[in-house]
Amino acid sequence: MFRPKLFEALKDYSRLQFSKDLMAGLIVGIVALPLAIAFAIASGVSPEKGLITAIIAGFLISVLGGSKVQIGGPTGAFIVIVFGIVNQHGVSGLIIATFMAGIMLIIMGLAKMGSVIKFIPHPLITGFTSGIAVIIFSAQIKDLFGLQMDKVPAEFVEKWIAYGSHISTVNWIALIIGIVTIVVVVFSSKVTRIIPGSLIAIVLSTIAVQLFDLPVETIGSRFGSIPSTLPAPVIPSIDWATIKSLLAPAFTIALLGAIESLLSAVVADGMIGGNHRSNTELIAQGGANIASALFGGIPATGAIARTATNVKNGGRTPVAGMVHAVTLLIIMLLFGKWASMIPMATLAGILVVVAYNMSEHETFFDIARGIKSDAAVLLTTFFFTIFFDLIIAIQIGMVMAAFLFMRQMIQISNVNVNPHKEEDTSLDANATDKFNIPEGVDVFEITGPMFFGAAYKFKDSMRFIEKKPKVLILRMRNVPVIDATGLNTIKDVLKMCNHDKTILVLSGIQPNVFEELRKSRLLFKIGKRFVVPSFKQALDLTQKILIEKDDQKII
Repeated sequence: MFRPKLFEALKDYSRLQFSKDLMAGLIVGIVALPLAIAFAIASGVSPEKGLITAIIAGFLISVLGGSKVQIGGPTGAFIVIVFGIVNQHGVSGLIIATFMAGIMLIIMGLAKMGSVIKFIPHPLITGFTSGIAVIIFSAQIKDLFGLQMDKVPAEFVEKWIAYGSHISTVNWIALIIGIVTIVVVVFSSKVTRIIPGSLIAIVLSTIAVQLFDLPVETIGSRFGSIPSTLPAPVIPSIDWATIKSLLAPAFTIALLGAIESLLSAVVADGMIGGNHRSNTELIAQGGANIASALFGGIPATGAIARTATNVKNGGRTPVAGMVHAVTLLIIMLLFGKWASMIPMATLAGILVVVAYNMSEHETFFDIARGIKSDAAVLLTTFFFTIFFDLIIAIQIGMVMAAFLFMRQMIQISNVNVNPHKEEDTSLDANATDKFNIPEGVDVFEITGPMFFGAAYKFKDSMRFIEKKPKVLILRMRNVPVIDATGLNTIKDVLKMCNHDKTILVLSGIQPNVFEELRKSRLLFKIGKRFVVPSFKQALDLTQKILIEKDDQKII
């Protein structure tokens, strides 16, 4: 259940692999520096909290995680939920919610929910991820254009209305810096792949602003200086009222963290041919978020882009992730005070590129043009994320996906009543119409899951019985699962048969359905004699029953 990959990796660790992990960790640490600061500011907290999260949580995710190459830290996916929590409950509320989310993640891991979370519908994930991308982009307009605004509204529509009313206050120097940043980040890879474009943009823009004393807002002018030390851990004070008010946001952080980290681990598996341990990863993510909260950080999860960077630069063990965290710690201790000189327009430009990469626009339009049910889940989640709330979007998206799935299951479920000869059963050697059905016997063949959504079809089919049969055979060879409603439906049929003095016979029961019949004591009520493996055996049994009934009449 909890087996960190680090201990496995260290068994055959070599000096050559350490040199590769060291280089990969240094590069990822440099890549993570501007992102950690930018994500923190976009989330509505001070910049050092992003660094604290990347250092503390990033280190623990590598040490305790179930993936060899996972890089953890703050990510763009959390910006929306963190910003909302800070606006409503303050930074102290965010710390408590992060702490609670960490506990939830550990519980998920201990409950072995890792494999389940991986199967959350892709349209839902794409919908809220694209929605988050739009929100991140819209939140950068103020700093990208250097607009003179006291406070930006939190709601999407009101935010853009406010931008429009302040468009005359554009700072053209800030806009130029932001545009140059975007160009550098996008095209720097054509010049060098060693130094990240975001770092190049930060260094060039910071030097230009300080050298020419350009009138633009910087981190220092808005937040003050960045501390050069890690804070002491503090256990948050939690009461029952706080738990109730933060339960939903904490669950959203936990769910989002679980989804992001496991998606990142799956992507990493594909890149290195590995196999991560999902439940171990969830426990590690939980512990990392608890530790991040204790040090005043923000939520953390697996970062897909930084994990990919780690793999591409030779990282193959958790040591690379540990080096990445240590690199950020050294930068914070030695150069943290200089980070306050970074222009806000530069960070806005970096986040515009992050938002574009998060949008997955090609996948979004592919799903939107595809299956209608998937498109409905995608668009619903997307618009609710933008115009309402991420928590509501995920809840509605999950419920909608579940109902649409049930609808599909209902559509594939079917009940044939004494199947007609004109039906094409040429490929089915065991089709009902290939057997001689005795007089006074009705056959119902059920196909597909027999759950609460499909049980009504069976009840409707029962009305086709014109006269009471002597024997009623239910063929269930194609019923993979049955739920309580399905069991209750069979129980009602048994009552009807007993009332009409009809013998009920079940044939072709699959093992898991048989087990459910046994546990519900329906097997006992029907009688084991009348539950047979094949339809042929059911007909043989029927012949005996008919003979017995005829003998009783003679007597």
